[in-house]
Amino acid sequence: MAFNMKPAWLNKKISLRDCADVKTLLKGLRLNTVCEEALCPNMGECFARRQVTFIILGTVCTRSCRFCGVAKGLPLPPDADEPRRIAQAVEALGLTYVVITSVTRDDLPDGGGAAFAETIRSLRRISREIMIETLIPDFNVNEESLRIVADAQPDVIAHNIETVARLYKKVRPGGASYAGSLEVLRKLKKLAPNIPLKSGLMLGLEETRQEVYAVFDDLVKAGCSYLSIGQYLAPSNNHVSVKEYISPEIFDQYKEEAIARGFRYVKSAPYVRSSYLAAEYQDNSCQDILSPI
Repeated sequence: MAFNMKPAWLNKKISLRDCADVKTLLKGLRLNTVCEEALCPNMGECFARRQVTFIILGTVCTRSCRFCGVAKGLPLPPDADEPRRIAQAVEALGLTYVVITSVTRDDLPDGGGAAFAETIRSLRRISREIMIETLIPDFNVNEESLRIVADAQPDVIAHNIETVARLYKKVRPGGASYAGSLEVLRKLKKLAPNIPLKSGLMLGLEETRQEVYAVFDDLVKAGCSYLSIGQYLAPSNNHVSVKEYISPEIFDQYKEEAIARGFRYVKSAPYVRSSYLAAEYQDNSCQDILSPI
């Protein structure tokens, strides 16, 4: 198959009409979402469901990962009022489950850990019932930065492994490492043993099935309970290219194998992304029982 021609199962379109009112609210509050910045194909569906993944600390990343559509360069200083505006948006949209993520900010001493914590506190001030998931960068594996986030007590902490060990330097040159991402999860498990940990994996980058299974085992050993598995789609011709389109049936097989290897809940399908339908991980954890094979 020519990789400029997507298969039939990759035909999702973004409806701008479904996005319009949410986009207008976010623009008025000067807030950003990873849905928009990373060109997520699920944006129309999620915005129509009133599901938003906020991206804090600006829209410019200090890393140069070759899979990501977020802008790279020198970011602006943090906006101290951003947590309050996010809480305002959450209240206006009536959200009960909120995902907060960020660009990587290697320019900040704590990598942005304090901004995550203040955003969590701002949300808790409007309601103790809102469930909060933080999707964090690696903070250069700084334990104090991880502690700041853990001490703020989000309901889920996510950190994406992204790809298999062999492909890490190709996909994530400069700063990130496979071992470092696993160490982030291990440190979080030690700092906050009662907070579920989540990770995400992209497929279609020439990984082998055994390499994917090895990632499953490594994540479970690191203390990870939840996993998202989705198809990598290149944001542009300047990004690392897609090597294979994985069929929905193969994604189903990966889900079964991941559950069998110890995950509590897994979403695995071509359009799955790390924060896609994020509330369902908590709602369905330990209920996703497989039929005997």
